[in-house]
Amino acid sequence: MKPHSPSSAERSDELSLNMAPAGAAVAGEVRGGGKAVNGGKRSRRKGRGRSAYLRRLSCFKPAADPPAAGGGGDRNLDKGDDGERERRIPTHLVVTVNGIIGSAANWRFAAKQFVKKYPDDVVVHCSECNYSTLTFDGIDVMGERLAEEVISAIARRPELQKISFVGHSLGGLIARYAIGILYGKDVPRNPPEENGGCKTYASGTQCMEEKLKGKIAGLEPMNFITFATPHLGSRLHKQIPILRGSYALEKMAYHISWIIRRTGKHLFLKDHDDGKPPLLLRMVSDCGDLKFMSALQSFKRRVAYSNACYDFIVGWKTSSIRHQDELPKRESFTKSGKYPHVVYVEKPQTAIVQQEDFSEMMISQPKSTSEMEEAMIKGLTRIPWERVDISFQKSIQKIFAHCTIQVTANASNTSILYQ
Repeated sequence: MKPHSPSSAERSDELSLNMAPAGAAVAGEVRGGGKAVNGGKRSRRKGRGRSAYLRRLSCFKPAADPPAAGGGGDRNLDKGDDGERERRIPTHLVVTVNGIIGSAANWRFAAKQFVKKYPDDVVVHCSECNYSTLTFDGIDVMGERLAEEVISAIARRPELQKISFVGHSLGGLIARYAIGILYGKDVPRNPPEENGGCKTYASGTQCMEEKLKGKIAGLEPMNFITFATPHLGSRLHKQIPILRGSYALEKMAYHISWIIRRTGKHLFLKDHDDGKPPLLLRMVSDCGDLKFMSALQSFKRRVAYSNACYDFIVGWKTSSIRHQDELPKRESFTKSGKYPHVVYVEKPQTAIVQQEDFSEMMISQPKSTSEMEEAMIKGLTRIPWERVDISFQKSIQKIFAHCTIQVTANASNTSILYQ
C-alpha cells in the first residue's frame, strides 16, 4: 500500500510531535518512524484536570489525525511538485529548560519557531522534570533530574548527533549543572559495531574515552544559550532590580530566601554543604566528577541574552556576566531593523581572563560577597561568551521583560542555533 503523503499542515504537526519528551506512552510521544501512540483528545482532557503546571508531558499539541508511518520507520517522505523527496531525520537535539515555578509549556511558542525554521535539522525537547514547586529543590537536584531526562531522550533517538541547551532564568543554571554531569558520559544507543565501537575489550575502554572526549552525553555540543539567567546569583547589590538598590530590602530578601527552600540558598550563596563553598562558586570550575567548565567550554557557542531594563527579577549584570562598569552605556545602543529589541551585541572575546588571573583559592576562600562576585566573573569568562542585550522599553510588554525575553527575543532569533 502506498503511504499517505501528508500536506504541509500535517507535516508541521508531525514535526511538533518530535518534541515529545522521554517517558511513558502519552499523547504525542514519538516512537520509531514518528507514529503517535495515543490520541490527543483523551490526554488533553486528562491534562485539564490537573494543575496548570502539570500539563501533559509534551508541550505541543499532537496532530488531530496522526500521520501514517510509512516503511521502515527511519525516514519520512514529502510529496511536492517534483514528486517524492526524502526528508532528513533531524539529528540536532535542542533541550529547553524553564525557570522557577515554570513548566515545559513556557517554551511552547519559541520551540515551535525553532522547528518551523529548521524542520529537517532540529528536534526540540522541552524539559518537564522541574516544574512548579519542584524548582525549589535546589540547582544540584534539578540538574541531576535534567541530566537523567536528557539521557532518556537521547537513548531512544539513535540518530542524534548534536546537542544544544537553551535555558530561561533559573533554567540556565540548571542546564549548567546538568552538562557538568553529562560531559564525557556515554549514553548506550546502538551496539558497538553499529556505532563505530572497538573490537576488543582492552582497546574498547581507551577508544570509548577518546570518542567521548569533548562530548555531552555522547553528542557534539553546539550551542549553550541562556536568557535572563542569574549566573552570579541574586545576593549581590542590584541583582534583583525590583528592590531598587536598597541595601535594607536586599538584606531582607537574603534573610527570607528560605521561602524558595534549597534553591534560595543557592541563589543567595548561603549554602555551605559539608564546609564547601557555595554551589555557584564551585560551578565556575571543574569540581571532582562534575566537569562544569570543561562542559561549557566544549560548546561551539555560548550566548548570554540579558534584559538591559525593565527586568525586575534578574539584574543586567548577573545575566550578562559583567562587572557594573562593563555594562554598555545607553548612548552605545544600536537599532536593528530585523530584531528591534536587540540594542547591543558583544562578540565573544578569545582571552578575556588569563589562567593566572584565576585560582582555585578564589573559590575556596572568598572573604566577602564582592570577592565571590569577582571569582564567578573571572571563572566564567575564562571562556568566550557572546552577549546580546535586549530592551523592551518601547514595548507594551516591557514590565514583563523577564518573561517576554523568553518568548519574543528567543522566537524572533531562531537563527541563534545556526550562526
